[in-house]
Amino acid sequence: HVQLVESGGGSVQPGGSLRLSCAFSLNKYCMGWFRQSPGKEREGLATMSNDGRVIIGDSVKGRVTLSKDKTRKMLYLQMNGLKVGDTSMYYCGAEQFGGCSTEKGFGYYGRGTQVTVS
Repeated sequence: HVQLVESGGGSVQPGGSLRLSCAFSLNKYCMGWFRQSPGKEREGLATMSNDGRVIIGDSVKGRVTLSKDKTRKMLYLQMNGLKVGDTSMYYCGAEQFGGCSTEKGFGYYGRGTQVTVS
């Protein structure tokens, strides 16, 4: 049973930083961060395969760092230089068999954590 619990969201001013955290229950999954705003499609931001290969989406490239602590079962997304357009609900995702990419949906998502930049 896959459990994903996000934390670390909040309100920041433009140019600020946040670190999002995701506690997950199982290893050996592709993990990633997504975001979705009302009326918009879910957008893949960053993914990490089980062997550590990282893909960063174009919309956040150069502003985010994805990392994972396998021992603690935590996935982190460090976001810097936040913009008003980054305001959204951010979700942690996990995928077991379907490939690891920001261009596709994952099989599992957490409940999300809100990020507001204003």
